Amino acid sequence: MISSTSLLAADSTHTNKPQIVKPDADNAGLKLPAGFGALKVADKLGHTRHLVVSAQGDIYTKVMGKVAGDKGILKLRDTTGDGKADQITSFGNYGGTGIAIKNGYLYTSSDEEVFRYKLNDKGDVIDPKQPEKIITGLKKGNQHETKSIALDNEGNIYVNIGAYSNSCQIEDRTKGSMGRMPCPILDSAGGIWQFKADQLNQTYGQGTRYATGLRNVVGLDWNNQLNQLFVMQHGRDQLHDLFPDLYDDKASAEKPAETMYAIKKGTNAGWPYVYYDPALNKKIVAPEYGGDGKKESTDPAFSDPAIAFPAHLAPNGLLFYTGNQFPEKYKNGAFIAFHGSWNRAPLPQAGYFVVFVPFENGKPTGKWEVFADGFSGVEVVTGTRGAAHRPCGLAQGPDGSLYVSDDVKGTIYRIMYTKGAK
Repeated sequence: MISSTSLLAADSTHTNKPQIVKPDADNAGLKLPAGFGALKVADKLGHTRHLVVSAQGDIYTKVMGKVAGDKGILKLRDTTGDGKADQITSFGNYGGTGIAIKNGYLYTSSDEEVFRYKLNDKGDVIDPKQPEKIITGLKKGNQHETKSIALDNEGNIYVNIGAYSNSCQIEDRTKGSMGRMPCPILDSAGGIWQFKADQLNQTYGQGTRYATGLRNVVGLDWNNQLNQLFVMQHGRDQLHDLFPDLYDDKASAEKPAETMYAIKKGTNAGWPYVYYDPALNKKIVAPEYGGDGKKESTDPAFSDPAIAFPAHLAPNGLLFYTGNQFPEKYKNGAFIAFHGSWNRAPLPQAGYFVVFVPFENGKPTGKWEVFADGFSGVEVVTGTRGAAHRPCGLAQGPDGSLYVSDDVKGTIYRIMYTKGAK
């Protein structure tokens, strides 16, 4: 239950007790590498999406969907030092996904706007009732409407504007319908837009289309080693449903890849004209634009992904780990939260885990590996709503712990390296 205690009252106490945090006896139900443990910080919070942890250790998380009574942003505080949130307060009368902390401000998003709240030196929101509106009037369609955000170190904020389409067909998600050429959606969606992080009341037109050809990005993060934005794209759906003469249902379950891109200004990832085939390791021309499932794209305008993953796993969170708590192999590598699939039939649904990708000199090295599993609560997910928990957001705590949100039951997990700890 969310406490009715006022935000200011809740913010008046911080524990001075030593932080002796122990994992749950069952590691919160998660399967982790040797030496790691996990606990549930809180549970049953609603559809908790992205989250961030302040320098003081408080958790802020965004809640998706319709919210009532200023419960769009939750603040979780542990006053006893056991790692469990015993004070939960809320503010914000809008749902959404994005949340970040930068330069003394808490930034949050709805599906159409971006706000910020000034923080005091204790990491508390000074005026939860009066946020500053940074961006307004963002494009919102009937799909891929969430707005994820990231900030760089030069005063800019990046916002995903998802394409309100699967593959830019003349008739969306209709069998045999061909693609619109050029795709008009790319003028206002299907990419990353850049705005000023400290300028109030910016309109859509004041933003810069920083990257394009991205169907939908929910997970993104700024890589401080490279001083560069990285994003995770949700690949297109329904190859077999829309073009059964070219793709059988197994091929549709296994294509296209979910992809990570290293973004620079002007990057074009190729949607809707191409997709990345994880078996062929090539950019393939989409069937809506004359492809046959094998025809490789030779257009130099389209970027290759930094790394590719199996199809339809839904990458919703991306975090570059900069902490010192975990072993050295994790330093500067990427954690990705996969929300899990709904469309891999006849194969079992898959995902519902957090993976790790090692990086060296700002580039992926070696193979990705499952880091945290067991969120779904079942061995095989057979239905679209069969998972008990679905990972969504990732955050790093001031001590180097990794936090994971779940947007099914509203569980917040904390993963710690415990080997050698007393």
